[in-house]
Order: sequence, then structure tokens, then C-alpha cells
Amino acid sequence: MNQLAQAIGYTFRDTALLRQALTHPSMGPENNQRLEFLGDAVLEFIVSERLYRENVQDQEGSLTHKRLMLVCEETQSVIARRIGLGQALIMDRGEELSGGRDKPSVLCDAMEALLAAVYLDGGMAAARAFVDRLWPSAEDAELPMKDAKSLLQELLQGQGRPTPTYEILSRSGPDHSPVFTAAVLIDGAVFAQGVGQSKKVAEQAAALTALRSLQAQ
Repeated sequence: MNQLAQAIGYTFRDTALLRQALTHPSMGPENNQRLEFLGDAVLEFIVSERLYRENVQDQEGSLTHKRLMLVCEETQSVIARRIGLGQALIMDRGEELSGGRDKPSVLCDAMEALLAAVYLDGGMAAARAFVDRLWPSAEDAELPMKDAKSLLQELLQGQGRPTPTYEILSRSGPDHSPVFTAAVLIDGAVFAQGVGQSKKVAEQAAALTALRSLQAQ
């Protein structure tokens, strides 16, 4: 826990909160799921506020896309690996043997739980500092999602389903800063949508939204 505190740049006054944030549901009812619920909302607010202040020319569609990149499972799991969060998790032997310490979904939930613990222990200022220290810029956060279309295709193929297709639904905004809305169709029906400042980015955002939805099922 001391190594983790050094990595995140925060020392807990209430170490019980930190322990709860690190406790996987496999350990029983006293786990990090309630903190994860709170941390999800805290993260979305902090990221939304930061994007609003730093991207004064962006409209809603572009801001929504950038927020998605910053709060998605892929980005959070990269951060979690960088700080060694997986090794600090408290989980049962079965979950550990199944690769639980490196599962993106487990790491993402733990990151949100850890943020909530920081928020409850130190307030919103500490939570903002936590995010500012660990989260990348919106531009850097787009890197993990560049293969979202390929990942979605692989996931669907593994389920014996056809390759997804994409459609551009709309284009808005001025010529120098357009916003495209794309849809990904799975089994011939619109499954998810995404927005971006190019057709390719909008399609990637749609694929990433679809991935998150399928992974949550």
C-alpha cells in the first residue's frame, strides 16, 4: 500500500478507505463496488469540468467524445497498470489465477473506487489533483482507442456474429471544426453511436461505445 500511495501521490488519513477501494468483490460483501459507483460519477464530473475549461472552442459533440476517451475502460486500465494497482488488489485465489489482477474491467473498477476513496478522504481538491496527476490529456487518451474497430470485430467474431458495419449519420459545425456522428451496426441494427471531428474518429468512438456496452453485459 505504501508503494501505491507513492505512485498516486496521495497519503490516506483513513487507511480503511484505501483497503476498501482495493478489495475485489470476490472477497465478499465488504468490497469496492459502492466506491466504484461513486468514483464513476466523480471522475465524469472532474473530466467534464477540465475539458470545459481547457477546450473553449469545442462544442458538445467534441467534448463528449474526448470525455469518453478519458473515462473509458481502456484508458483507466492503462493508468492502473502504470501505478501497479493490480498487484495491490485484495482478491481470492480463484480470481487471481484467472488473471484478475490484469483484467481491464477489474482495473477500471478499482481505479474508480480508488478515486472515490481519495474524494471521501481528502475532498474534491484531492480528487482533482489525483486525476490531474494520473490521467493523460484528451489527445493522448485517444491512442488506446485507435484499434477499437478491430477489437470490436474480434469480439463479435469470437461470438460467431457477423462483422459490424458503420454509417455516418450526420455532419454539423463549421467547415474548420466539423463534428461527425457515426453509428455502428451489429446484426444489421444500430447498436451504438459516436462523435468525432473526422469520420474515422467518429467510427472509432462508436466502436468503443459498443465495446463498453458488450463488455458490461
